[in-house]
Amino acid sequence: MTPRLRRRTGFEIELMAPPGRSRRSLAYDLAGRLGGRIRPVWHSDSEPSLVPGLGRFLHLTQGFEVLRADGTPLCTLVDDITLLDDLQPRTPAQPGWYRVLSDDPRVIALLAKHCDPGAPLDRVLDPVAALWGVETETVGDVIRLDDPSGATIALAAPQGAERERPCEIVTPPIAAGHLEALDELLGPARELGFTVPREAAVHLHVDGAPFRAPRALANVVLLAAHYREALRELLQTNPACRRLAPLPPELVAAADRATPSADELRKAAREGGLTKYFDVNLTQLLTDRPKRDTLEIRILPGAIDAAEIVHRAALFELLLDRCEDPEPFPVAPAGDVSALLEIMAEALANQT
Repeated sequence: MTPRLRRRTGFEIELMAPPGRSRRSLAYDLAGRLGGRIRPVWHSDSEPSLVPGLGRFLHLTQGFEVLRADGTPLCTLVDDITLLDDLQPRTPAQPGWYRVLSDDPRVIALLAKHCDPGAPLDRVLDPVAALWGVETETVGDVIRLDDPSGATIALAAPQGAERERPCEIVTPPIAAGHLEALDELLGPARELGFTVPREAAVHLHVDGAPFRAPRALANVVLLAAHYREALRELLQTNPACRRLAPLPPELVAAADRATPSADELRKAAREGGLTKYFDVNLTQLLTDRPKRDTLEIRILPGAIDAAEIVHRAALFELLLDRCEDPEPFPVAPAGDVSALLEIMAEALANQT
C-alpha cells in the first residue's frame, strides 16, 4: 500500500535543538538559505501554577516566523511545554530569553497584541503599562506590571531550564509537494543537530470543511474511539507523548446514533468536557467561529524524516476519505489493525 498525500495539510513537528543552539538558530539558518528574514512572534500556552488557589498560569513565549524572500511564510518555530525530558532544569536563562505571564486570558490577549516579542525584557511590558497609565517595576530579575490599585497584571521573567531548545515547526497549509516542503525544513534541522525529543509527536491539520457535516464528523469520532488501539499500533504513536486522551464517552455515544445531528454532537462535546487535548482535536469543527478551521490529528509519532511523516499522514488520509462517506464508519468487533487495513485498501482502490 503506497498512498500519497493529497489534502491541504499543515504540520506541527516537535524537535529539540542541541545544547548551545535554539529555535532561533534554526530560524536564522532557514531564512539565510532562502534570502528571507525572521520575525519574532508570541506563542501562547498555559502551565500548572504553584500558587495556591490558582489553577494555571497563562504565558507568552518567544517564537520566530520565517519568511521567504518574497515575504510569504515558510514556517513558525515555537516552544512546546510538553517537551521536558531532554532539558536541564537548573540551567540559567540565556541572554534575551524570557516569557510573559498572567492569570487572565483577556490580559494575555492584550499583551500579545500590544507587546513586541522582539523587545528587551526590561521594556517588553511598557506598551501595556502605558494603557493603564502606570510604570513597570523591577523586582530582582523580574519585571512586574501592576494596575493603579496595586493588583499585579502581568510579569515578564527570564526563562531558563533550556526552554530555548524545544522547537515546534508549524507550517502553513501545504497543498502539494508535501515531501519536498518538509525536506526544506527538516534537512537543515538535521544538519544543525536537531533531534526527536522523547515525548515528541507530529500533528496534522487538515481542512475542516468536509468534517462539519454531522455524518462525517460522527465518522471521525467512531474511527478515533473504536479503533483507538489499532490506530496507535498502525501509526506507532509515541507512548511518552503528553496531552492525548480517548474522546469523551458522551461524544462517542452521540456519534454512534444512526443519524446524529450537529446540535447533538455539540451538546455531547460540551457535556464530555471536550478540549483540544485528545487524540483528535475536534474543537474547531464544533464552533461557528473557528480560529483555525481544521481537523487536527495528534497521534502521529515524532519524526525528523520527511518521507516518514508524509507516509503516515497519507495512511490516515485514507481513513479520512472513508469518514466522508455518507454511511456510518464500519466498526469491526475486534477493532484491530487488519480491519483498518481493509478500510484503507478500499479507499485507496477508489482513488484509481
